Amino acid sequence: MKWNKGATEGIVVAGGQGQGSALTQLNDPLGLFVDTLGTVYVADWGNHRVMRWTQGATQGTVIVGGNGRGAGVNQFSYPYGLSFHRHGNLYVVNWNNHRVQRFSIE
Repeated sequence: MKWNKGATEGIVVAGGQGQGSALTQLNDPLGLFVDTLGTVYVADWGNHRVMRWTQGATQGTVIVGGNGRGAGVNQFSYPYGLSFHRHGNLYVVNWNNHRVQRFSIE
């Protein structure tokens, strides 16, 4: 939820369509990052993926993961947190695989 200053209600900016794996849903979201353009990045823990939600979007985009739970370089096993480096690299804490992965996001 996004809360504007002085607001009495929040605005849903990602998910909000119940628990699930559709592009309009999240499953136990944990990590969050919002960039200067208002784009929301979410570590979607239960779906083993990282989602991007642009401002005003009605559905998200899978930017990394989303290939089922696993230990492959294109898979997560419960992504827990995320952060961006000043040069645009995305770092994801991959909890059950006991690693941190770096991705170049254009």
